[in-house]
Amino acid sequence: MNIGVYVIPAVLLLIILAALIKRLPVFEIFLQGARQGIGSVFKIIPSILALVCAVSMLRSSGLLDALIGLVSPVLQPLGFPPELFPLALLRPVSGSGALAVLDDIFKTFGADSFIGRAASVMMGSTETTFYAVAVYYGSVGISKTRHTVPCALAADFTGMVMAVLSTRLLGG
Repeated sequence: MNIGVYVIPAVLLLIILAALIKRLPVFEIFLQGARQGIGSVFKIIPSILALVCAVSMLRSSGLLDALIGLVSPVLQPLGFPPELFPLALLRPVSGSGALAVLDDIFKTFGADSFIGRAASVMMGSTETTFYAVAVYYGSVGISKTRHTVPCALAADFTGMVMAVLSTRLLGG
């Protein structure tokens, strides 16, 4: 029996039941959330489109391939696929940009390829470090990050290396 098929419907049903028990206007709350979600989509679509275009132009111009060619002699002996290098560079800087690179990796190599699976694990194992530090530290007025950025980048590097290793070990 595949219990995973029933998890999401069960959670949704529990949420609706809890809202009804608390006598909340379920449909109105749903509509309000949907409006906010659509607003968010309209806010981020231009930046995602720009990043997808930029990644496509870099790939089409050959600049991305030249960069991969430069780092390939260093990365290949270490077992790190050079095709993941653009994702590794962009992930700490921009989540949207990293998604655009991930989409390009899926289109080029396929989502079920080793590179596609390793890229997926890398996306889940790393953080948009500079964005997170700027938002969280900025919200509480901290201007000196001290050891935060070097430690966070070390954690990102570890996540990237472990993404490739775990994908290779667990069925790459």
